[in-house]
Amino acid sequence: MLATAFTLNDELIQLEGQDKLSYLHGQITQDVNLVTPERFKWAGHCSPKGKLWGVFRLFKHLESYFLLGSPAEIAASLRELKKYGVFAKVEIHHPEFAITGLITQDQATVSHLLGFEFAQDATCFHNEQGDALLRLDATRLILIQHEKRTLPEQIVYQEDNASWYRASHLAGEPRLGSSGVDEYVPQMVNLQALDGISFKKGCYTGQETVARMRYLGKNKRAMYIATGKLTHLPTELDLEMALEDNWRRANSPIDFSFDPKSGEFSALIVLPNDATLDTVLRFKSVPERQLKLHALPYSLEDPQ
Repeated sequence: MLATAFTLNDELIQLEGQDKLSYLHGQITQDVNLVTPERFKWAGHCSPKGKLWGVFRLFKHLESYFLLGSPAEIAASLRELKKYGVFAKVEIHHPEFAITGLITQDQATVSHLLGFEFAQDATCFHNEQGDALLRLDATRLILIQHEKRTLPEQIVYQEDNASWYRASHLAGEPRLGSSGVDEYVPQMVNLQALDGISFKKGCYTGQETVARMRYLGKNKRAMYIATGKLTHLPTELDLEMALEDNWRRANSPIDFSFDPKSGEFSALIVLPNDATLDTVLRFKSVPERQLKLHALPYSLEDPQ
């Protein structure tokens, strides 16, 4: 087996038309001019109050811009983008492409099998069939197929996608479920650490709040990675955090995965940004089940 494949429940927004760049540029935290066919970028889409509708991988493909995110993020951002898109020469779609996660130790060979020309300095590839391939890191790829086709036999599907999303969590990649939409400013989910915020691009929706968080030091929260072992997934995911001899309410996960076979649970949780790795979390409904925090794979320090 050369690679493991996972069917993902992520979705897409597609923008095309004469004003697609200028319109999108005025809506999201990223400088759209930096997005090329060879490089995808992280981006946030905020409300006027600076709260995130969604966090996306933004890429250019088939002469269009695409936003890749969770179903909850796509639903919220699609609604908002269409609301204001009527004032620009832009067409906004919700295409039903097949989205597959791939984990492999040999990305070059897998890419060639799928018809892509692999290059180490690129993070986005395109083939003659109209597919796109995003390279997230040294072992993870996302295949986006215009029409779903059978994969080469060296690539084997895994029935459950929990291990894919666990890998994403351990990489510190923000993803909002329905409870996290319109709740957090971009810095609270570490978007600046993924180079997903441009502080030089000019105006966009929610910019004043995002800038205030940076320049006035107003942000007091950050996203953390938590894992644990469970016998079953609790019906309620409300968490509590140990504080000296007491427990206080913590936020519910903004995203999580659970593998019922192994019992592995992973989650992304927004906590006070002075939380340390020895902070203990537990489920309010199942207090004997505790979670531990992991070190983030990037720095939250502002390079200024």
